[in-house]
Amino acid sequence: MSSADSPPWYVITGGPSSGKTTTIELLRGRGFHVTHEQASDIISEELAKGRTLLEVRADGDWFQQEILTRQLEDEATLKVDETVFLDRGVPDGLGYERYLKLTPNPALHLASQQARYRKVFLLECLPVKIDWNRHEDAQVQQEIHDAIRATYLELGFDLIDVPALSPEERVEFILERL
Repeated sequence: MSSADSPPWYVITGGPSSGKTTTIELLRGRGFHVTHEQASDIISEELAKGRTLLEVRADGDWFQQEILTRQLEDEATLKVDETVFLDRGVPDGLGYERYLKLTPNPALHLASQQARYRKVFLLECLPVKIDWNRHEDAQVQQEIHDAIRATYLELGFDLIDVPALSPEERVEFILERL
């Protein structure tokens, strides 16, 4: 839930290929503390073990639980008085769980309800880029985006839509709205 008494932690989120990582890296370049998306790390690790992307994503329940575990560990190390930009927040997992129709994870639901972020910046979708860890088409991209949006709104977060601007303009847009 968003509130002025939440730590100055800001979520950067959106569907696949929405420019989250680019935005996060630009914020890092400006000296802000940022976190990275756990899913990409997990995929890289599993690919290094010889699994395929389809094999990793096939066990959606395990994958979402692993993301949650790592995300909570990462957030536990953040200072509550430091401005931090997060590449996805805990409720993103709930959005994915709902979109993928996975078995409801009580720990994910509780963590999503307990998450405290000052604001959530939802990046408008950009043209899809298929790469080593993305396989979604434009329709799936938009459906995931919509599931994430609905989840954050349902949980009462202050959600700010970030239009499809140049990367630098997006960063300025976000910083003007802190």
